Amino acid sequence: MERVLIVSNSKNIISDVLELLYHDSFSEVVTLDNCGEARRLLLDHSFDLCIINTPLSDEFGESLALDIVSDSITQIILIVKGELFELVAEKAEISGIFTVARPIDQLSFWSVLRITNAVYHRLLNLKTENKRLMQSIEDMRLIDRAKCILIEYLNMSEEEAHKYIEKQAMDMRITKRVVSERILKTYDI
Repeated sequence: MERVLIVSNSKNIISDVLELLYHDSFSEVVTLDNCGEARRLLLDHSFDLCIINTPLSDEFGESLALDIVSDSITQIILIVKGELFELVAEKAEISGIFTVARPIDQLSFWSVLRITNAVYHRLLNLKTENKRLMQSIEDMRLIDRAKCILIEYLNMSEEEAHKYIEKQAMDMRITKRVVSERILKTYDI
C-alpha cells in the first residue's frame, strides 16, 4: 500500500496515526477532518488505505467507509469508541471493513495495519486475475464470432474455421484474437 487517507477531527489521533504510519513506506498520506471533504477528494483520487476516526463533524463516518469499500479495493480501518466497538464492528465486518476500538495501543494498530496490507494485496491479485479471465472470455467470444463468419461466408465447418484461425495465427505470429479481428473487419462485422 502506498497512498493513505486519514479522516479525523482529532489532531491527536492524526498525529498518533501519522507517527505509526511513518515507520512503514507510504508514498503519500493525506489528512482531512470531515466526510464531505473526503467524498470530494475520492471523486478524483484513489487511496490504498483509508483510516477513519469516528465520529466526525458532519457524520459518524461509517457510511463513508461503506461507500469507499463498495467502489474499490481500498482497505478501511474504522476507529471507534470502545463502547461502540461491538455494534459498529458487527455491521462493518460484513463489508470487509476493519474496526479498531479506542484507545489504540501501538501493537494492536500495527497488527491491524499488517492484516489490512495482506488483504489489500490479496484483493489486488484477485482483481488482476479477474481482469485476465475477463480478457480471456472476451477473446473467446471474438474468436467464436470470427468462426461463425467463416462458417457463414466461406462454408467452412466449425473445425475447419477453428483450424484456419489457429494456422493463420501461427503462420503470421500473431494471436488468434488479432486474426479474428481481421476476419471481422474484412466482413465489416
